[in-house]
Amino acid sequence: MPCIASVLRLHQRDLLSGPFVRSKLDDIDLRILRELQADGRMTNVELASRVGISPPPCLRRVRALEEAGLITGYRALLDERKLGLDVVCFAFVHLASQAEPDLEAFQARIRAWDAVRECWKLSGDIDFMLKCVAPDLKAFQDFVGDLTALPNVRNVRTALAFDRVKDEPIVPFG
Repeated sequence: MPCIASVLRLHQRDLLSGPFVRSKLDDIDLRILRELQADGRMTNVELASRVGISPPPCLRRVRALEEAGLITGYRALLDERKLGLDVVCFAFVHLASQAEPDLEAFQARIRAWDAVRECWKLSGDIDFMLKCVAPDLKAFQDFVGDLTALPNVRNVRTALAFDRVKDEPIVPFG
């Protein structure tokens, strides 16, 4: 019977080798991911207790999941309105050119813009969807003016968000 350390080393090697597929995750890995996605601040001792293993192998598994790129980071979720960002909006951007240099230039500008919190490249009629924040409507209008004035932007449609109905982490663990 192999010792737990050798089993974990083999498990870590399997996670890191080849293209990653969900089938390589065992039940404990999935529980670790579910728990950390719900609360990334918990201690390793608490996490180990919740998933039913001792802390040392739990920490090794978390590190293996991080090294495999399944856990890409940890962050605090902030209330934007309490921090003075009262306007949340979505901007739907249609570009004039799909040439790679034009796409790269647009994406570089978007990455540098603090007001843009998320940017998704889309298929179909709209090229990009941006989730943006602003302190007030004037700042939002200024942002839309600056966005519309970018060289490769054909048109921009915007929608103000009234209320957040659902905000779940992106990976469902039904």
